[in-house]
Amino acid sequence: MHDAGVRLPLLLQPMVLRGIFARNRIVVSPMCQYKSEHGGPTDWHLVTLGKYAIGGAGIVFTEETAVEERGRKTHECAGIYSDGHVGAYRRITDFIRGRGAIPAIQLGHAGRKASSDLPWNDFKPLTESDAARGLKPWRGISASAVPDPRPGSPAPIPMSVADIRQMIETWRDAALRSIDAGFDICEIHGAHGYLIHQFLSPLANRRNDGYGGDLQGRMRFALEITEAVRAIWPQDRPVFFRCSATDGPGLEWTIEDTVVLSRELMARGVDVITCSSGGIAGPINTALVPRTPGYHVAYADRVRREVGIKTVAVGLITEAHHAEQILCAGQADLIALARELLYNPHWPVHAAKALGIENYLEVLPQYLSYWLKRREEVRRLSLSTAN
Repeated sequence: MHDAGVRLPLLLQPMVLRGIFARNRIVVSPMCQYKSEHGGPTDWHLVTLGKYAIGGAGIVFTEETAVEERGRKTHECAGIYSDGHVGAYRRITDFIRGRGAIPAIQLGHAGRKASSDLPWNDFKPLTESDAARGLKPWRGISASAVPDPRPGSPAPIPMSVADIRQMIETWRDAALRSIDAGFDICEIHGAHGYLIHQFLSPLANRRNDGYGGDLQGRMRFALEITEAVRAIWPQDRPVFFRCSATDGPGLEWTIEDTVVLSRELMARGVDVITCSSGGIAGPINTALVPRTPGYHVAYADRVRREVGIKTVAVGLITEAHHAEQILCAGQADLIALARELLYNPHWPVHAAKALGIENYLEVLPQYLSYWLKRREEVRRLSLSTAN
């Protein structure tokens, strides 16, 4: 993959997570596509996710994937709530693995954010008038009957203790399907104002039983889901957890809370924490810090140092030297990119070149690396002739 005697930058060095070998530290972050049909993936997903594996990423996440049908944000969102979904995902995971990358799934539930229109329609809550265009609304669920802040959002159905126990089983079933579908990594989505986050936040959780009240009570749902997933997820494969490290207009959830949560998650077998922010009191990715390059890195750094768990840095990391700096400073263990990879699916190869590794093209399929190498040879020859 590189010249003998040349030390690879940390970004490009392999990493072992339990029994999983990632070829580098570059992660394709989950990105919702709104292209699923009845929750299942299509050729769109095969091509979209496949190109990231071809492009040289180490770990390729599917989009946030609902554990049950009513857990989708929109009719077009992904799910893995039917045995019929398994084969369609297996087609994708086989392709990703065949290109040298690790297939990973992020499991989630929209909770009170469910039954929405598409993002380019501002995630407006669906109403009966939308049924005429095939978008029948449904009622979301949550920790308490507190509506989402979006205008026109109905109050969700508050979950009973029996509902909670059933939901934990639903997560377990979705994780089992994910194993059958060929995924090597499972990330539990506890961020961005979705169901788990709704239990964590005092802005959405007004319960007075064992699943509400103080921090310990509000963490219980997240921890019990984690226990259920970890119990059935193969011991040689890692489990990630994504959290909003800070949230709420008055910082009702703080980085100190995230440290406590991360410590409890690690005790239950979580291997990696992905630190994001925002979502409970506004748009899904509402951030409470200025959106400058690497604006979540400080959260990943603090969780890593204080808890002793591996972390993923995410948030406007677009430059190879910046990514390498984060890793070399010990602020995170993995670097996740999203929109930058939409713009340039071959970012890993360009990053390698920026970091001084010229022949990282070998991670690409043979035919592609062959022609790109020829392109470089022709370019160098033309430059030498011109001089």
